[in-house]
Amino acid sequence: MRKMIKKHVLFAISILLTVNIEAQVNAGDSVMGHAMGNRLSVGGYGEVVYGRNFYSDHVSRYSSPADHKDDPSHGRFDIPHAVIYLGYDFGKGWSFGTEIEFEHGGTGVSYEKEDEEGGEWEQETEKGGEVELEQFWIQKSFSRSANLKLGHIVVPVGLNNAHHEPLNFFTVYRPEGENTILPSTWHQTGISFWGRSGQFRYEAQFLAGLNADNFTNTGWIHKGASSALEFDVANKYGGALRIDYYGIPGLRVGLSGYYGHSIGNSYPNNKNGTDAEYKGAVAIGALDFTYQAHNWIVRGQADYGYLGDAQELKYIYNRMNSKSPYHHSAFVSQNAYAVGIEAGYDLFSQIDCLKADNQKLYVFGRYESYNPYASKTKGTAYDYTKVNRMAFGLNYFPIKDIVIKAEYSKRFLRHQYNNEPSFSIGVAYEGFFR
Repeated sequence: MRKMIKKHVLFAISILLTVNIEAQVNAGDSVMGHAMGNRLSVGGYGEVVYGRNFYSDHVSRYSSPADHKDDPSHGRFDIPHAVIYLGYDFGKGWSFGTEIEFEHGGTGVSYEKEDEEGGEWEQETEKGGEVELEQFWIQKSFSRSANLKLGHIVVPVGLNNAHHEPLNFFTVYRPEGENTILPSTWHQTGISFWGRSGQFRYEAQFLAGLNADNFTNTGWIHKGASSALEFDVANKYGGALRIDYYGIPGLRVGLSGYYGHSIGNSYPNNKNGTDAEYKGAVAIGALDFTYQAHNWIVRGQADYGYLGDAQELKYIYNRMNSKSPYHHSAFVSQNAYAVGIEAGYDLFSQIDCLKADNQKLYVFGRYESYNPYASKTKGTAYDYTKVNRMAFGLNYFPIKDIVIKAEYSKRFLRHQYNNEPSFSIGVAYEGFFR
């Protein structure tokens, strides 16, 4: 009995030591990784935001940009994410974790103006409305190098999905490029094998395929992991892989990728036509890093995606049926990309009394470029989807678990469109209460 207790204590200590030396903690480890040693752990994170957009919010701002060049600004309050973590350690290597997320402070269905459908009002139906179960899993830990997780899990493809908590990025909202082209936070039901060996963390996942019915011209596969049904369709399958390297002090470098089929992964399963003839292969590759040392934090990522049979997606049965809950928009791009880098320096590191009190004030800048419609499918172009974005601002940490953010940003679009400046302020926290 003493040997067993000693084994689990040592395993918990090793995880805690790993968390302390890493540049960032993987989001899939957050529920239990921050609170090992407690039988029951309770925590979470949340964000409250005010933003003012100094550009038109009219539905035809891209089709008739000259008519909306001088439109008034518009503001909004928002609660992007309010999350509750629950974790339980059963003992003998068995643990449970869950993450419940309230998005934008609401539940149920919502109405949206669909820009890609001529500004029609559309009732947006999401699985669970605006309340999502982002994690719900049982895990068996055999050792530090071998853990098996079964249930609803985070898919750690890209920097944003692997490290999506609000203390892990400088901008008020999540970094825009990855958040546009990929599901965010990407979570699906499946099986995960993960562990650490030496200076590496690795994870391999088996998942249900994405649903091509939900792919769009302005968001690529962003909504592909969501389901309007009471279940996730699994006619097709996919796999994700991530490897992180921690061998250089203060630096984490990650490689991640995904491959799976998406056409025909819908309900009902149509045995004829496009749904049966084509695969819609989705392939994604991503490189990201975080450097945290010498009072600097620098983060960067590059993502590239390929979608096979993209020209056929418009003719999928569910997309042609106007009564279906799926998108009926125009063509989807064969390729999409997002690259971004941000850097911040802690000014309070130079003021002894504030440094001793562990307060931090980062001055940061960010640049990113992304395009969810990087290929002209059948000669069709949506030039407004190509965006270069710059942002700069402040992150003030009065204590390590709370940050107050302020940011000025500007989207630079192609010359025929109006650029889109904005200002945002927000407050966010992340922590465990037990």
